[in-house]
Amino acid sequence: MSGRIMIADKLLSKYIRNTERVFAEIKLSHGVAHIDRKKASNIIDTAKRYLEDAKYYQQKKRFETGLASVAYSEGLLDALRLLEIAKFQWPTKERRMSKTA
Repeated sequence: MSGRIMIADKLLSKYIRNTERVFAEIKLSHGVAHIDRKKASNIIDTAKRYLEDAKYYQQKKRFETGLASVAYSEGLLDALRLLEIAKFQWPTKERRMSKTA
């Protein structure tokens, strides 16, 4: 495997792990009265499907496509967080280290 492909594979694995951790902790906000919870849930489901696409492309060794898929997933999640519709934190290096210790 070439160096560029190996780097893409490692990055993809990292982003998949981080996104899976977010899905394990994500909560829809209750204090925002104007949100449509069904629509917010649909966006989360779409983000999950993009994550599953990323895993599929990783298995097929199409790492660049997998990176694009996981980036779409992260983007949807970030939009929900920035709109204060969902609550979660992206894993930081310190947070990842404490969970593995």
